Amino acid sequence: MLSYRHAFHAGNHADVLKHAVLLELLSYFNRKDKPWHYIDTHAGGGCYALDSEQAGKTAEYVDGIARLWDRDDLPEPLAAYRAAVAQFNPHGRLLFYPGSPALAMTAARAQDRLRLFELHPVDFESLERTFASETERVQCRKADGFAALKSLLPPPSRRAVVLIDPPYELKEDYRRVVDCLKDALRRFPTGTYAVWYPLLARPEARALPARLAEIGADSWLDVRLAVRQPPRDGFGMFGSGMFIVNPPWVLPERLEAMMSWLVETLGVDEAAGFDLEHHIE
Repeated sequence: MLSYRHAFHAGNHADVLKHAVLLELLSYFNRKDKPWHYIDTHAGGGCYALDSEQAGKTAEYVDGIARLWDRDDLPEPLAAYRAAVAQFNPHGRLLFYPGSPALAMTAARAQDRLRLFELHPVDFESLERTFASETERVQCRKADGFAALKSLLPPPSRRAVVLIDPPYELKEDYRRVVDCLKDALRRFPTGTYAVWYPLLARPEARALPARLAEIGADSWLDVRLAVRQPPRDGFGMFGSGMFIVNPPWVLPERLEAMMSWLVETLGVDEAAGFDLEHHIE
């Protein structure tokens, strides 16, 4: 259960999509002075050295954030995302990649709060070190985020972005994502929930977006980025998606502006493309 380490995948094409969308959500929340909570069910290690043994083994960032790093034609959402990553690389060289909580911290104001869950013991230690100087605004807990989320809903601020981002190593993760989101919406129907999911050939992965859409949320958005054709052997991730419940009304237009650019920049073959669907009752 605890074999997954995000350090092997830091900064890949899935991170680019996930983190650009996450920063768009928090930027929208910052339009009001009222505080918000950022809750991360699977927070990871916090920040990753791209020259580490783990990141270097797969070097997935080369076909992800590295393709954006020196470009001067980024659409606005991606320019904001790259600027946030650049805060962790002050000398201009791409040496570190911030995980979701670290990127959320770049958007957090004095009144905002981060609540982070991570079960992997090594990653949890890294997470605590990353936020050791931020004990007032950030709380880290070594816990199963699926189960622990309910204890935080609704948050005192009544404004929250919740990222549900499990490794999907187990088939059970797909069911738990759906159950977790259903329970969260019962407890806090007005929260904004962002579910990251992989594009894989396995049946559970293919079925997940439709299962999320059937939960019955009044408003949702589903955006997917495929960077290559599905592998012939049926193994391996060929893209990823973000399913957002209660998205900001400006988000579809903001994403439209960047998705074609991402396909052109991160696409590996002719099967690269994107889908964007949103629903408002």
